Amino acid sequence: MTSPDFGPFGITTGLTSSPESLAAARAAEDLGYPAIWLSGGPLPGLQTITDLIEATTTIKFISGILAVDTYSAADVTATYAALAASAPGRFTVGLGGAHGPKPLATLNSYLDQLDGVPAPDAPAGHPLAEVPAERPRPGVPTEHRLLAALGPRMLDLARDRTSGAYPFLITPDYTAEARRTLGPDKLLAVAHLVVLETDPDRARAIARDTISFFPQIPGYAASLKRQGFTDKDLATLPNHLVDSLAAWGTPTEIAAKLHQHHEAGANHVAVNVITGVTGPQPINEWRALAPALLT
Repeated sequence: MTSPDFGPFGITTGLTSSPESLAAARAAEDLGYPAIWLSGGPLPGLQTITDLIEATTTIKFISGILAVDTYSAADVTATYAALAASAPGRFTVGLGGAHGPKPLATLNSYLDQLDGVPAPDAPAGHPLAEVPAERPRPGVPTEHRLLAALGPRMLDLARDRTSGAYPFLITPDYTAEARRTLGPDKLLAVAHLVVLETDPDRARAIARDTISFFPQIPGYAASLKRQGFTDKDLATLPNHLVDSLAAWGTPTEIAAKLHQHHEAGANHVAVNVITGVTGPQPINEWRALAPALLT
């Protein structure tokens, strides 16, 4: 199996099918970024992935992540099949969000369906409505799917049943642990927060505001504790925690921090630029970072 290649750096952001989002995707492509990871929360539906791919030419898109309790395996398979035909190699299915009592069993079952979902009842207008019932639906190949894995069991599942893992809020030391678990041949793509700000107090305040949400989520809290952060750290978000989980400073300083993940074994770092304001996509920041990340 060949793992997907997204280059050393990409972008992670929330996009929709709005004209502004489509223009932002084209801007990222024009700047030379090879991949965009689509945040699951802002994603209004699978059609947006198709819209973004149709609005661009070469840039790759990865759903980072599709929650398996929101999107059916049949619909994900249909979207993948249609895009594999019209834009081969430009869509990789990133999965996660199994929030029930047995997340591993849920994900295993979902992956079973992606291995080949039977098709007796595709609704009219569905991309697979014309597939004869006696034939299986095309699945999503292992090399074009990955998991948003944090803990060791999720990393095992990513290694065994997908092309690799896409963890978020991890340190380079944890990247090295994830690489050991995945082995040498699987994709390890790390999402990392970035603040293009040289004032330490301002940069940390922006990062802290974003990070503060995640210790309230059990899976992220457990991951942060596995990385050596204490309950007090999770409650107070001290500077050493913020500096470990967010890269800030000049573009050159940020690039040096992100390269630590590469040195620890990551194939790819997805740059999640945060600015402290809600509004348009951070295209100016992507532009400022591009010479340091892409050359």
